[in-house]
Amino acid sequence: MTHATLFIPCIVDGMYPEVGEAVVKLFQRLGITMDYPENQTCCGQPPFNSGYRKEAAKAAKHYIETFEDSETIVCPSGSCVAMVRHHYRELFENESTWQQRAIAVGKRTFELTEYLVDVLKIQNTGAWYDGTITYHDACHLKRYLGVAAQPRALIRQVKGATFVEMKDSDTCCGFGGAFSTKYPDISTVMVKEKVKNILDSGADAVVGCDMGCLMNIKGYLTRHNLDVRGPSLPGGAAIEPQCHPGKG
Repeated sequence: MTHATLFIPCIVDGMYPEVGEAVVKLFQRLGITMDYPENQTCCGQPPFNSGYRKEAAKAAKHYIETFEDSETIVCPSGSCVAMVRHHYRELFENESTWQQRAIAVGKRTFELTEYLVDVLKIQNTGAWYDGTITYHDACHLKRYLGVAAQPRALIRQVKGATFVEMKDSDTCCGFGGAFSTKYPDISTVMVKEKVKNILDSGADAVVGCDMGCLMNIKGYLTRHNLDVRGPSLPGGAAIEPQCHPGKG
């Protein structure tokens, strides 16, 4: 029987718990048993990106201690997985023991769509949506993890849905964690261009694999009363379940 340990990102835990709940429903639908270590916390990405390496290392060590006995760790966030798989090595470059432990746990940490398509060889999750979907490539997911085909493969198997590519789907939405707060004017220009490409695609729903991106896109859509939404797919979504980046 397939088993996975869930790592739920801070933004999901604190702001979009329905995404975590939908991952559980999806796994139940697919017959995947799971566990959720209740002592898990942040992976350390926010302090790492802001230059607080000591604080990031403390969070990273806690992640390693929490998950290193797990056979497979699955997370609905490309940026968090990229932090664990790539930046932990950098974080512990002067602590060889911790670095080796980090590398070992990083090899067993997977982003959700990557896990479904590459590990389990699943593309049809039984999801359905009556409408047209476009997809936004999150920066860390595509550039650090090389995950781009997997979400699209899942979307194409969503019953009733039509998938359309938007222009420059892999151009940053302007979120970038602390970037959007440090450089709000630049971030706004970037998300404005992203939203234009979403609207030009003709899709009535936009989906993605990182809630930070979707939150940023949703904010712009909502502030400008633009009617594009994220699909709510009963029984488990094809990608990030129950993401709502716009109105609806």
